[in-house]
Amino acid sequence: MLLRDLLAAQELRLVLLTGDDRLDREVTCALVTDLPDPRRYLSGGELVLTGLMWRGSPADSARFVKALAEAGVAALGAGDARLGMVPDDLVDACRAHGLPLFEVPVEVSFGAVTELVGRRVAAAQAGDLRGALGRHRRIVAAVAEGVGLRELFALVEAELGVTAAVVSACGTVVAGALPEDRAVRLARDYLAAVRLPVVVDRGGPYTVFAVDRSHRAAGWALVCRGEVDAEIGYELAACVAMARTRAEEGRRVERRLAEQLIALACAGGDIAELSARLRTCGIDPAEPYAVVTVTASRRGATDGPDPALLGGQVTEELLDRRVVAAAGADASVALVPLRAGTPWSDRDTLAALLRARTAVLARGLAGIRVSAGLSGALTGPQAIRGGVEEAGHARRMAEARGGGVVTGDEIYTHALLLATVPGDVRSSFAGRLLGPLFDYDRRHGAELVRTLGEFLDCTGSWNVCAERLHVHVNTVRYRIRRVEELTGRDLSSMADRVDLFLALRAG
Repeated sequence: MLLRDLLAAQELRLVLLTGDDRLDREVTCALVTDLPDPRRYLSGGELVLTGLMWRGSPADSARFVKALAEAGVAALGAGDARLGMVPDDLVDACRAHGLPLFEVPVEVSFGAVTELVGRRVAAAQAGDLRGALGRHRRIVAAVAEGVGLRELFALVEAELGVTAAVVSACGTVVAGALPEDRAVRLARDYLAAVRLPVVVDRGGPYTVFAVDRSHRAAGWALVCRGEVDAEIGYELAACVAMARTRAEEGRRVERRLAEQLIALACAGGDIAELSARLRTCGIDPAEPYAVVTVTASRRGATDGPDPALLGGQVTEELLDRRVVAAAGADASVALVPLRAGTPWSDRDTLAALLRARTAVLARGLAGIRVSAGLSGALTGPQAIRGGVEEAGHARRMAEARGGGVVTGDEIYTHALLLATVPGDVRSSFAGRLLGPLFDYDRRHGAELVRTLGEFLDCTGSWNVCAERLHVHVNTVRYRIRRVEELTGRDLSSMADRVDLFLALRAG
């Protein structure tokens, strides 16, 4: 209800004494009080009605009106019953504070005013509720009819005035408009939040909701600009979840086709059939592609990757949902076309993108380790089997490093051999050779292990090693003799040098 509506109510016969330029203020309720300072009972938007019992002198009017203005009331209604008129000092105080003032005639009770205000406000709220229900029905109907997220967010902004976007856990924008750096920060907020929704400041307030109950590593976050009512956010997140579920249904067939293609290629299937299946999966046999294989496991887990995270969702989120991932025996596998018009036109760009996105997950999810392997650029169906093997070796190396991305270029070294050795064997090998050196360093504060590493890295050059360590060359000679004595190895022997080098890398 607006003040002008109150003034137009002829049955009240109110007289406006000041504030004719503020009649568009909204009244939320009417409150009767004669307290000298009623601020503790005010929340803003009220029409305050008073019989002036608090007025003992003209100075009291200024104090009373100042308290009302600070509380944010909509207007003041003063009764004539006590003084037979509204004193000029009250009119002056209201004018000074920009507070509209009504004179309530003596024959009009405050009860009549509060009853009318209450009735009008209730009617307006009922109308708002009907409007809200109508808007809700239109939004739900649109989702049920299969509108995309872009159309959904346009409708939500038009109907509810809420600007929203969806961000994946790895920091990509699924729908809506957000700068890339802000999307990454909001994804980290989503991953790190103990409880959702949460309000964060990212160049302005954003309210972050979870879209679904899938693991956060593969989940989506709904981000709404400003502080959004939780009920509205939950409803919108449910609509987004419905849209995602519908999209997932459509991808199941694609995943099954990808699984059949990879299984047939690894089994040495016919080239003609593989070519046909490759086309069915959206890749031309003459088009370059790369193989990506991913695992997501819980840190400290002893039973391998988490089966709940192997369905390919994490892989697909890392790749902007532009490809589908097949579920393998121990990892998800995806064939990624290297073509113009995508965020990656070559293998190196794809590798950089995967590193950036797995880093977002690693920082946001302390309990989850994402490991990815990437093959080189391949062409034709006959290369699928080798690409899967290469990407698998690279992924296992990434797992041995504690997560991250490893490309095929990195595996054709001693690191590949170490990655294929069980972790307990690597630890035992390193401990047996280097244990005496670590014990000596702890007891004497020496740097035998560091000196050994530098000595091997500079191919046994005494002078270069001394320069790197900032010590005298005789100190290096003394330390290397101690290393040989404690390990029983001869560093002039290539075989012993290789053993110690591998022990340092394995440890």
